[in-house]
Amino acid sequence: MRRATRREDLPPSEARKGSDSAAAVLRAVLDHGPIARSSIARVTRLSAATVTGVVASLTERGLVREAREAAGPPGIGRPHVPVDLASDAVVVGVHIAVPRTTVALLDLRGRIIAQRQDPHDGLDADTVLPALAGRIAALRRQHGARRRVIGLGVATGGWVDTANGTVVEHPFLGWRDVRVGAVLGEVTGLPVRVDSNSRALLRAEQLFGRAAGRVRQSAVHLFVGNVVDVAFAAGGVVHQGPRSAAGAVAHLPVEGCVEVCPCGRVGCLQAAVSERSLVRRALAAGLIDRPEIGALVDAAEAGLAAATALLQERARLVGRAAALLLDLFDPEVLVVAEAGANRLPDSLATLRAEVAARSSAGVEVTETVRASSFPGNVLAAAGGAVALHQVYAAPPASI
Repeated sequence: MRRATRREDLPPSEARKGSDSAAAVLRAVLDHGPIARSSIARVTRLSAATVTGVVASLTERGLVREAREAAGPPGIGRPHVPVDLASDAVVVGVHIAVPRTTVALLDLRGRIIAQRQDPHDGLDADTVLPALAGRIAALRRQHGARRRVIGLGVATGGWVDTANGTVVEHPFLGWRDVRVGAVLGEVTGLPVRVDSNSRALLRAEQLFGRAAGRVRQSAVHLFVGNVVDVAFAAGGVVHQGPRSAAGAVAHLPVEGCVEVCPCGRVGCLQAAVSERSLVRRALAAGLIDRPEIGALVDAAEAGLAAATALLQERARLVGRAAALLLDLFDPEVLVVAEAGANRLPDSLATLRAEVAARSSAGVEVTETVRASSFPGNVLAAAGGAVALHQVYAAPPASI
């Protein structure tokens, strides 16, 4: 399990200072690029000489480039050529869900270049991980031949020990202490990071989301899929906890939940709102012809009243949980990644109305409670953000 960081584990202070400067410059290019070096110095509060050196280093590493196409018209004196993120550097983003895996290539701005989704042939790790390695290799051959892959991120549900790259427990997959990072790192030759759904998506919101500036101040992210989990951050730092177990809300008691949970109780959030529960009910009612949450959302979009009602019921229950989280953490932003709220304005409105009715925070819910910034690509964004967070937090020395 995760061990405490000791003083002797830390790099020398000058090395840390250099890494911090590189991270600050790279984030400035992400947020504002193409951007002139003088503007980088202004937004990072680094000296012009430091910025010049760091930009040169990041250029050598292949993370930034001179964007001559964005330079202004020639004039008197030395031209100011802005810098931007390298266009050929990419990461692999992987999401391991209960029914399938998602594998994607993303650029340094989190834009998806290509992705594929494949159903599992079996749920045990000895089946899933080798098949996943083959899919990663196939995607790299098809779409990554002229690109430099600099990292691999994996997101999944359950209890994930990020420091050790281990899925400690995923009840629906039946995994315990699966060393996902080590296995995929060995077969791909890439640096691998592994994290939970909500922490991954919160990092995606911090990096590329529609309200990234506010999310970086403080935020809560509620992920509602087959697994339901939460992440929260303050001052830009996502909390993990000493055992990397923060965010477990599967058994959060929510008024109105009537499903019996595998734990034996009634009223547990995950039992009531997980995709497994909703899809089972939709299939039993004949609302969909395939066991996928997307099919239910499609039916609601097509005007099927019973499908809409089922998703509205779920939105109300998720809204009650969101209200509790809003009161508990008082974040600047609360993001809910839930299939109905992501795609259906009425579901999002119902969720927000429930938050407004039950929260005592007194916030403007339309500003505070938001759907995912990645409604059509939540899973790919999650996996990619795990790798990209590492790139921006500690830019790799060589790629």
